[in-house]
Amino acid sequence: MALEILRKIGLSEGEIKIYSAMLDLGVSSINRIHEKTGIERRNIYDILNKLVERGLVTYITENKRRFFSISHPSKIIGYIEEREGELERLKDEVKKEIPTILEKFEYKKPEIKAEIYRGAEGVKAVWEDMLNSNGIFWIGSGRYIPKMLPHFFAGWNKRRVKLKIKMTNLLRHEFRGKEKPLELESMKFLPEEFSGNPTVIGIYGSKVVNFLFGGDFFAFVIESRELAENYKKYHKYIWDNVAKP
Repeated sequence: MALEILRKIGLSEGEIKIYSAMLDLGVSSINRIHEKTGIERRNIYDILNKLVERGLVTYITENKRRFFSISHPSKIIGYIEEREGELERLKDEVKKEIPTILEKFEYKKPEIKAEIYRGAEGVKAVWEDMLNSNGIFWIGSGRYIPKMLPHFFAGWNKRRVKLKIKMTNLLRHEFRGKEKPLELESMKFLPEEFSGNPTVIGIYGSKVVNFLFGGDFFAFVIESRELAENYKKYHKYIWDNVAKP
């Protein structure tokens, strides 16, 4: 079974059982996970919190109820690459298994999806997902991840360039004259009036993500092709009419 690979990267039996159940169920409530696995609700909460911390699971609160879903399976590859030599020998094996997991993941995705990610691992999961797109558009960038998670960003950016994913970046005005474009990156700078709290908007594929880099990392992702296309138009207008080189 493809999910056996999760045991080799250090997940517990409970984490594997719940991850597997969620892969079958799609977006899941605690009750549905309990019915599928037979695990006590109290233990399900503890296990889900660990999976959220690993960036493998995300959640959203809707009508005062919390619903959980797995993050894009590519996060598993990123998780291994972060641990470098310790798990290097597993990388090729995992890559062979990912398509099997991905097939179920894609089948269970709702048409419009919203997800919440918390903490460094949660934000890393979103960045890993960006590598499944053909371009990334930023509004209000402050180079937060390169500064706060430099080791992760270095590996991520190397993979981005290898995949030939372009970035079109609208940076905060205070970085003008201080930052040079990365490989496959175009940049302009926003007016001073656009600066504020450390918040950033990213648009990629059919997704729009709002990042908050305050005391805690936070990301809210909405998957909607219509919304993403409108945000790209918003980005283009600012790029053509407001931002400066």
